[in-house]
Amino acid sequence: MGFAASAIPGLSSRIQYRLMRIPLWLKVAWTACVMAWIPLYWRQYGLQNFLFFCDLGNLFLAAALWLESPLLFSWQATGLLLFQTLFTIDLVGALVSGRHLIGGTEYMFDAHVPLGIRLLSLFHVVTPPLLLWAIWRLGYDRRGWRYQTLTAWIVVPINYFWRPEQDVNWARGPFFREQQAMPGLLYLLAYLLIVPAVVYFPTHRFLLWLAGRWHPKR
Repeated sequence: MGFAASAIPGLSSRIQYRLMRIPLWLKVAWTACVMAWIPLYWRQYGLQNFLFFCDLGNLFLAAALWLESPLLFSWQATGLLLFQTLFTIDLVGALVSGRHLIGGTEYMFDAHVPLGIRLLSLFHVVTPPLLLWAIWRLGYDRRGWRYQTLTAWIVVPINYFWRPEQDVNWARGPFFREQQAMPGLLYLLAYLLIVPAVVYFPTHRFLLWLAGRWHPKR
């Protein structure tokens, strides 16, 4: 097979294209959107905004698509699936009822935020089905939640100390308000222990169950 692929011009690339489990158009489209998204978000929100887990997820997903990596998709799914789904529910609820059922999508209706920024923010809606589809397609890597936990243990302390007024990833308090119920460092420690236990690990168990139903022999 190797000799035939090398002997016939273009055969190797055609074989590789057919073996791709993620369509090339999807890889190119996501990458193009990310390339447009980075400078616009940077200008609108600043560099620190890219430390939001959802924004980091855009970069990880671009790599995951090209590498077709179950680990990268599983890693991002354990951290993003719940919160991006809640974002979608709140956005749809606001569109239908005019009320934010959960909160967090108010800026999507703020005329002071450029329309282009708001349209690019729809990646929050696209991310959950993309993650689930990729796991269905490639399988689930049970190491994902551990990598996401390690990511939180690195990123959230940075958020806590760097420009704390921005409260990125709620490092200082829920819903972008600094909490006053306990000392800040105690809150940070509780965050780093509780979020992996009540979000990442349960999501991991759900995805493990789901992948078992999709791929019972894996």
